[in-house]
Amino acid sequence: MQHQETPSNKIVQWIKTSITARMAMVGFLTLVLIIPLVFVQELIQERARRQQEVIAEINDKWGEELLVYGPILKIPYKSYTEKAIKNTETQTLTTETVTQTNYACFFPETLDIKSAVNPEVRNRSIYKTTVFSATAALEGTFSMPDFTEAGVQPEDIEWENARIILKTSNLKGVSEAVRIKMGTSAYDFVSQYDSAAAHRTLDEVPLHLVQSAFLKTKDVPQEEKIPFQMDLKINGSEQIRFVPIGKSTSATITSTWKTASFIGDFLPHNTDKFTAAGFNAKWNVLDINRPFSQQFFNTLPNLTAYAFGVNFMIPVDHYQKSERTAKYGFLVIGLTFLIFFMIQTLSKIGIHPFQYLMIGIALVLFYTLLIALTEHSNFLTAYLISGSMVIVLISLYTYSILKHLKFALFIAAALTLLYGFIYVIIQLEQYALLVGSLGLFTILALVMFTSRKIDWNS
Repeated sequence: MQHQETPSNKIVQWIKTSITARMAMVGFLTLVLIIPLVFVQELIQERARRQQEVIAEINDKWGEELLVYGPILKIPYKSYTEKAIKNTETQTLTTETVTQTNYACFFPETLDIKSAVNPEVRNRSIYKTTVFSATAALEGTFSMPDFTEAGVQPEDIEWENARIILKTSNLKGVSEAVRIKMGTSAYDFVSQYDSAAAHRTLDEVPLHLVQSAFLKTKDVPQEEKIPFQMDLKINGSEQIRFVPIGKSTSATITSTWKTASFIGDFLPHNTDKFTAAGFNAKWNVLDINRPFSQQFFNTLPNLTAYAFGVNFMIPVDHYQKSERTAKYGFLVIGLTFLIFFMIQTLSKIGIHPFQYLMIGIALVLFYTLLIALTEHSNFLTAYLISGSMVIVLISLYTYSILKHLKFALFIAAALTLLYGFIYVIIQLEQYALLVGSLGLFTILALVMFTSRKIDWNS
């Protein structure tokens, strides 16, 4: 009795013998493996968010970044407006003069900043951040305020109610009382509620206001320049910055930290800023170098965008590199499956869909290994270890299913080149697109050259 082939048997036979069916199967498995790749990318983002949360918690307890905006001379003055009043009985209009108190803020004529920063690394679990203890000596002079811009008469200036104000991003880290010597007298600062800071936008640095007691009239620069001097001792984290509000601002920041980066609108002018002991950076900023004046009336703007300073953050970019690597996962899986498809087609050796799936899962596992290892070592070491583990695993598996050592060695060499190519792209920034495009062009040329031997009619 002759055995008749059922439809299911015909389908299985067609998949085994047809190149088109094998291509469809490989394409389907490649698309299926996009799902775990998406989960891997979400895992990387979750770990990166967790890192930021831990760093923010450490910084919150020690003290946030340090930004100093001041000292600023604040003087009240009177302004007058006319208010119309209508008599409901006689229907006549009369005017009444309303007196208002406004404030003028004046920046120093000269401002000299000398700061010493002592940073250290704080760890929590596998995460770490940089905190520091800083001292800053600020001294300079205030010149006679000029009220002509606002049209204020001399008799309307309340010299007896003048104060010195200071804005900073980090009140929590202040370790000693803040005091300023203005002229011949010393004045303590007290903190004040600042509604502008409370209603800041998300991208603005929160600035807290502190102000001195009323200055003695002899310490207010009514006729001649008045010198000032103050010291700050503050614990902070990540970075320290100063706003160059002096008509002539000079600053020096020294530290034992050797991997600092200089940030802000202005960079140090000295070429010998890095030394064997750390760095000694110097700035010199003139009023002509920045786009704001020396006095403001009624409102004091947030000028933190023009601050300069030093960033002490530990560069942690392995999550970013891992995420960029995972984005090439589809390419790695697709090219690896293509290599196995070419081997299967040219050598007539059968490879089961399940075996393709196992190889694909091993390729996805590379990214989870990479994430886990980068949290305990540098990116290069983690990349080499995870890549080597996956290459050895797939090569041994290839030898076990194909029974040919040359195929296993070829797969190992191809994966090594592929992972090396991806690593080079990850390290490059400006030339990543160029190198990636040339690499893909070369791969395409090799596939086209090799595929010419395939009988596509089978």
